[in-house]
Amino acid sequence: MVTSIVSLVVLACILYLIINHSVESPKHKTVGVYFNTTAPEIARTDDDYICATLDWWPSDKCDYGSCSWGEASLLNLDLNNTILSNAVKAFSPLKIRMGGTLQDKLIYQTNYQQTCNPFVKNISQLLSFSEGCLPMARWDDLNKFFTDTGAVVTFGLNALTGRTIHPDGSAEGAWDPSNAESLLRYTVNKRYTIYGWELGNELSGNGIGARVTAQQYASDVQTLQHLIEKVYVGSETKPILLGPGGFFDAAWFAEFIGKTTKSLQAITHHVYNLGAGDDNGLVGRILDPSLLNREASVFRNIQQDIRNSGTSAAAWVGEAGGAFNSGRNHVTNAFVMSFCALLWHRLMGKQVLSTTVSGTSNLRAYTHCSKQSQGITLLLINLEAEVTFRVNISTETGSILAQSSGSFARKSKFEKMPIIMNTREEYHLTAPGRDLSSKKVLLNGRVLSVDSSGSIPLLKPAIVHLNDPITVAPFSAAFVHIPSIVSHACK
Repeated sequence: MVTSIVSLVVLACILYLIINHSVESPKHKTVGVYFNTTAPEIARTDDDYICATLDWWPSDKCDYGSCSWGEASLLNLDLNNTILSNAVKAFSPLKIRMGGTLQDKLIYQTNYQQTCNPFVKNISQLLSFSEGCLPMARWDDLNKFFTDTGAVVTFGLNALTGRTIHPDGSAEGAWDPSNAESLLRYTVNKRYTIYGWELGNELSGNGIGARVTAQQYASDVQTLQHLIEKVYVGSETKPILLGPGGFFDAAWFAEFIGKTTKSLQAITHHVYNLGAGDDNGLVGRILDPSLLNREASVFRNIQQDIRNSGTSAAAWVGEAGGAFNSGRNHVTNAFVMSFCALLWHRLMGKQVLSTTVSGTSNLRAYTHCSKQSQGITLLLINLEAEVTFRVNISTETGSILAQSSGSFARKSKFEKMPIIMNTREEYHLTAPGRDLSSKKVLLNGRVLSVDSSGSIPLLKPAIVHLNDPITVAPFSAAFVHIPSIVSHACK
């Protein structure tokens, strides 16, 4: 009898411990996201942060068994494509950079008597292609498209004209601006609006195909600055000047920025931190948080160079494609690359708030003031294959969404809020079956696709009560708009 009573007591104790100290499922994990609502913004983006590059590659540009460019070049893109037009219009406006690798082999047919030939593959020549040409009729069509869609455009000029390129890639001589001047004059005479002109593509540091010293490049930028001032004299609006549009090299950039303090309005650099598209481990690199963190040092160094120089220029990422050399089929054109630019554009404001994640390195969290309210919007990205994260948000005043007995309890300061302040909006992006190579994206469980008329689908949020937990599924991203959390930086 005594033994039975003891057994019952032990069993009761065990049950008590289970009930009061339940262990989370190994496939669910609670993590913390913290930010200080009284702190100032840590950074500020441009009002129209999202941008895209249109390149010059012809259809026979092939890499690793795939000819990915097809009819996507500035020279052959179907400008009457309804889906393309609607996609650009959806951003209102989208910044479009016209440029890329072959821009330094492109001439402009401003003299109609000159021959205008397309790019032709030739592995014996620089960048494995012949010189190409932009007909002014195509320039007219491009500018009509940009005007009709409300795009904001920058153009990358050929920076190698007039130079001698040695076998080791070093470029000798100063830039010859004569062909560029003819394009600028044609553009001004036609009253086309170009937001900015940029000189050269990836010629900084060791360069891609060719390289120009920082001192010479700075001198060439000043030449372009004087050219713009001359050509645009009397114009109502004047374009900004960008550069150098290359990969970061500490010594080169420091010298270049120091010598262009009065010339440039934007310091542009390129980001391809995943490496080459032929890497079989590319997906693993995309999901590696330590690799994602590494690029931060480049941004810090550029900002320090800007501060040291005294220039008023802003730092821009001029081009970012993840994996260079046309990416990798079924990876950089698939869900794993997290195509969420339109949601970012609509939800994330320009003020960036300091955000800290505790409990894991596999949840990425980015917080901005919201474009929708005086509240905040978080972007949460789950890099885990199997684990669902329950997110506990806290500020300097304590937990906002605090877990309690399997649910999230609201602090008393929110109890008397209007209905809209007692809810939040969530946009969960997933792939069918968690297939990272999928070409489909689900928003809150529904496939996003254009309709028969080419219209961009509506991006509807799930309305969630503030008490309910924020959960981020494996291999997914979630935008969470919380109007009730008001940061000092957002007022």
